[in-house]
Amino acid sequence: MWTTLRKQLWQWRGVFIAAPSVAGIVIGLRWAGWLQALELAALDQFFRWRPAEAIDSRIVIVEINEQDIQKLGNWPPSDQILAQLLKILKQQQPRAIGLDLYRDLPVEPGHQELVEVFQSTPNLIGIRKVAGDADGTAVNSPPILNELGQIGANDLVLDSDGKVRRSLLSLGTPSGDIIPSFSTMLALTYLEAEGITLEQVDEAGTQYRLGQAIFNRFNKHDGSYVRTDAGGFQIISNFRNLGQRFQSISFTDVLEGKIPNDWGREQVILIGITGESVADNFFTPFSRGLVNQAAGVEIHADVVSQMLSAALEGRPLIQVWSELWEVLWIIAWTVVGAILTWRQRYRGNLTFKVVSLIFVGGGLVGGCYWAFLQGWWIPVVPPILGLTGSAIAIIGYVAYNASQMRQIFGRYVTDAVVANLLETPQGLRLGGENHQVTVLFSDLRGFSAISERVSPEMGVRVINHYLEVMTDVVDQYQGVINDFMGDGMLIIFGAPIEREDDSQRAIACGIAMQLAMTEVNQYNNTLNLPPLEMGIGIHGGEVLAGNIGSQKRAKYTVMGSPVNLASRIESYTVGGQVLISQDLLKQVGSILRVDGELHVHPKGFTEPITVYEIGGIGGTFNLFLPKTTIDFVVLKNKIPIQYIVLTGKHLGQEFCQGTIVKLSANGAEIHTQRSLELLSNLKINLVMGTEKAKGLGDIYAKVVEKSVDSPNHFGIRFTGIPPEIAALLSYLRQVSSD
Repeated sequence: MWTTLRKQLWQWRGVFIAAPSVAGIVIGLRWAGWLQALELAALDQFFRWRPAEAIDSRIVIVEINEQDIQKLGNWPPSDQILAQLLKILKQQQPRAIGLDLYRDLPVEPGHQELVEVFQSTPNLIGIRKVAGDADGTAVNSPPILNELGQIGANDLVLDSDGKVRRSLLSLGTPSGDIIPSFSTMLALTYLEAEGITLEQVDEAGTQYRLGQAIFNRFNKHDGSYVRTDAGGFQIISNFRNLGQRFQSISFTDVLEGKIPNDWGREQVILIGITGESVADNFFTPFSRGLVNQAAGVEIHADVVSQMLSAALEGRPLIQVWSELWEVLWIIAWTVVGAILTWRQRYRGNLTFKVVSLIFVGGGLVGGCYWAFLQGWWIPVVPPILGLTGSAIAIIGYVAYNASQMRQIFGRYVTDAVVANLLETPQGLRLGGENHQVTVLFSDLRGFSAISERVSPEMGVRVINHYLEVMTDVVDQYQGVINDFMGDGMLIIFGAPIEREDDSQRAIACGIAMQLAMTEVNQYNNTLNLPPLEMGIGIHGGEVLAGNIGSQKRAKYTVMGSPVNLASRIESYTVGGQVLISQDLLKQVGSILRVDGELHVHPKGFTEPITVYEIGGIGGTFNLFLPKTTIDFVVLKNKIPIQYIVLTGKHLGQEFCQGTIVKLSANGAEIHTQRSLELLSNLKINLVMGTEKAKGLGDIYAKVVEKSVDSPNHFGIRFTGIPPEIAALLSYLRQVSSD
């Protein structure tokens, strides 16, 4: 028996090590309060995800907005104006009127008139700030309303991040009295007509019944809270209409009699400030950054709506589990993550494991969200951390055990090759086998010009960042970087591991690499360097893939005509382009966005071919390059130039003359008496009079278009241009456009 048990313990050793360790760490972090901010953020997201509820028609607001404040001319409004407003609202026969305005001192004129209105309005509730603000300053209620018992505390409970997520039903005063909250008073006044009163359920005063609802007193460890101030009778708010707007009418419209028929009848009317200049706004779960704040009167209105909905319709209040159940919940998901990853440690690749975890984690989040819709706040961040943490621990443990084996394959450049060799040790022998692959060549435009102008250290820094970004993209699409060729890359899809979608992933990788150039150029911009561009050529076919070299030094590579053709196709590109062969276009099909085509005759090939410029790929990848338009500006003064046609990597022998007649942001139209072949590479210099412009450097460009109307006009695309010339041409273009 002991032998069997020991064998089982060994077989599941990863789970027994990872699950308790990770669960203990996560629970410790939670009890220390380090996860509280994340859990509150998750709760906020659930509120934002929740479908909108119908606006509570029992609540209406008389808002004092910025326009009202300007019309009043001063703040606060006089007692006479406020008395006039309340008289008008009383005529609407509401069940309750809530005055969310401080009125502890007279604001003449009309004070006695306002006092008489207070005395004659038994359903009018005023406010008092009991706990005080950040400075400890409390605000008393109007004396007459205090004598009549028609006041409520309008204090709001703020979390450590400044958001309102909890509400007060009552709180104690410094003198020891218990005063209901403003919202509670309004709700109870409304419910009197329904015959519903607030009843204490237990002797300790931790539960109250109101109609169909049971209100449980918040304690300092409820939900994700850790050692939070739980003073007064608090509840976790289950906001109803705070993400929307309650029915409202402006202060001025009421005074001017612009009230809809039956507006306010049998309803709760709240009067409060929404104007931003008075600064009575608060952050809530619906706030994003510094926007979408809610006015205090709107928060009180929502709490009233919550209480009425719970009492009359049984709308759920937010409930939480006990601490024991929450601990068991975290442990359970930590075990799930450990078991799931341990069982797959020798099956599937990392992507499959990650997708499995995402699927299970999505189920966890979805389950917690469903529970939230039913009124339960179940922890989601700690179990997610437990799930992923135990999985990471298992993966790390397995990777550590495999690291010793992988060290012997240090001469191989990619993890895919290493993994293949681990599975097929005969792969270490020199030789190769035929594979159907897709080959991607990339080449950086403009780096040579930069490297000539900066220190070697800076040049290495720029190219390393570029290669790092591109390597991440290639890894994402499971490509094999076969070689770095200066500022170019040779990437293989289909060897040593063949997949059904190699061609699609190769094209998607090319599009993603072009999109990633934005990140590369943002980094270059921080170094005050000009932007770079990249050309990509892709072709597929059968090649010989395997190890070449000697027993002392070997390299995994691919050889064959498709590799050469992919290189030729890349040579036809200009910056920002992805060109593919016709065979590849037929193979991938209609999910590609084709932006253009070229008919070329590559060197070393007997027949001309057609290559296609790809602007995006749909399907599961859904990657698209922004479409660019060439906006040429006709120059007021033509720019004289001299140029040399490049043959391969070598300069021609003859200088030719011409002029730049049009300019775009990254190209030009030139006029020359010499005929130029499409896709020819040019080295261009600006000319001042008859002298070559000294010190400005060389422009490199590619001929991309022949004018049909003017045979001696050619469109060129800049492939390398010094910053000084770029600035000069931009200035000339701007002058001509103006």
